[in-house]
Amino acid sequence: MAKTFIICKPDAVERGYVGEILGRFEQKGLKLVAGELRQLDAETLAEHYAEHVGKGFYDSLVAFMSRSPAFVAVLEGPEDTYAIVRTMMGATNPAEAAPGTIRGDFGTEMTENLVHGSDSNESAAREIGIFFPELAK
Repeated sequence: MAKTFIICKPDAVERGYVGEILGRFEQKGLKLVAGELRQLDAETLAEHYAEHVGKGFYDSLVAFMSRSPAFVAVLEGPEDTYAIVRTMMGATNPAEAAPGTIRGDFGTEMTENLVHGSDSNESAAREIGIFFPELAK
């Protein structure tokens, strides 16, 4: 079994979609192994988004991700769990996301696209280590 990391971003929490998002993953057969509603701070976000620090959009990204609580979670499933999650999320731009995906069904703006999912097993391990160090391998 493999683990991956997700964030139901502040817009998902504000709009009341956390249950729907988690439910979709559970209906797919993925298991929720950890989850917590958290107010994300600049330090944690700098570690999580390290590759984006200094880019033109970084400050607005941190402002969005810290404006209200987000739900951070770890899902478990088969070896390609991260890929399953990313397919279910849909394209980053909700206008391009297929119907039936989370972003395709509920997203309205590229900058507020409801959910983050790790993009590889390596990223999942790194991100789980940041948010749930007790689960890190």
